[in-house]
Amino acid sequence: MISVAAIAAMNVLPAGAANVEGPSVFWKISIYGNPRALTSGMEALAEKVSSETDGMFQIRIFYAEQLGPVRENLDALKLNAIEGAGICEFYHPGKNPAWTVFSLPFLPLGDPAVDRQVRERMFEHPAIVADMEKWNAIPYASGLLQQFELMGTGPKPETLDGWKGLRVRAGGGLGDALSRLGATPQTLSAPETLIAFQNGTVDAAAFPFTYAHVAFKINDEAEWFTSNLAPGTSECGWVLNKTAFEALPSQYQDLLMDNRDLVLDTQQAAYAAEDGKNLALFRETLDEIVYTDEQRAAFREKAGQPVWNDWVEANSDKFDAQGVLDALLTYAREAGATH
Repeated sequence: MISVAAIAAMNVLPAGAANVEGPSVFWKISIYGNPRALTSGMEALAEKVSSETDGMFQIRIFYAEQLGPVRENLDALKLNAIEGAGICEFYHPGKNPAWTVFSLPFLPLGDPAVDRQVRERMFEHPAIVADMEKWNAIPYASGLLQQFELMGTGPKPETLDGWKGLRVRAGGGLGDALSRLGATPQTLSAPETLIAFQNGTVDAAAFPFTYAHVAFKINDEAEWFTSNLAPGTSECGWVLNKTAFEALPSQYQDLLMDNRDLVLDTQQAAYAAEDGKNLALFRETLDEIVYTDEQRAAFREKAGQPVWNDWVEANSDKFDAQGVLDALLTYAREAGATH
């Protein structure tokens, strides 16, 4: 697999060489947390844009909520306070209800190639676009989050009954799924989760496996992890300020849109690079929980389609929820036929 460094090297011009002429522009991108695999794609984009324009178009990523709380990034876009942001749909489901389809459990997105193709198409779906238009934003690039797994402390939930009573950081449909096992879901931001572990107010946390557990130091607090529950994923992707984008000269707009693959390629390479070393670390320092096929099938039966049905019913008065879910499943079938 091509490394992150190799991707970056192939996409940077020698100093002083400008392929794209244009005015001086400075953009601010807001993201929670520190630099990590999820941010690697936008970092590569910022470098590429600067190189292509000989420094005339600068994109600066502000980490660790320097520009405001992560739950207020959409508000900041609406106020034109920032030009782009990384958002997680389950941090503010009421602001982007159609986007919460991405966190439904057991969607057929386990194959990374299928997952990528589905998300690229969903980012152009009218309901997904409409959610962002309310906030003066446009969908740009998916975070391509991996399947979630859980880490926790205390008694190991080696059976499905073991989840009863556990306080679990899990948002959206994934939280709904775990609640059907008797867990109490909590919608904490990623940075808040480490503090919750340290304070003893959460027992387990679901994160994209494996990079995010390490990025937010959850493995430092945990005693065990699941490695094959694979209950689902979410969407923590990148959106741009619509006003700022439309104010760009067309050549800068094209530069951004033509480099979405760079963002996605870099993210995927970064995730893959993390997985090998992280899994070895987890197995060395934590107890691994591996569920049987029968246990996983029982979880899917209890928390798959029933949660989908509840989601459609809960959102049918806000947008065409059944249509959004059907589109995602159709895209997944079509992508699966080609991969």
